Amino acid sequence: MKQDSGRASRAGGAIIALTVMAGAIIGNHYGEPSMGTLIGTGVGVACAIVLYLIDRRRS
Repeated sequence: MKQDSGRASRAGGAIIALTVMAGAIIGNHYGEPSMGTLIGTGVGVACAIVLYLIDRRRS
């Protein structure tokens, strides 16, 4: 496959994984692990989309 630019793109998967785990842990602390997981997933996906748009604009 051909890569258009010499710059490496940022990976958003690690951010999603970390925010899901953090959300579950924080949600468990408050007695709502499911809600924490959902909120963590939403925050992670939002961050990954922002990173994708920034990378897309850079290249």
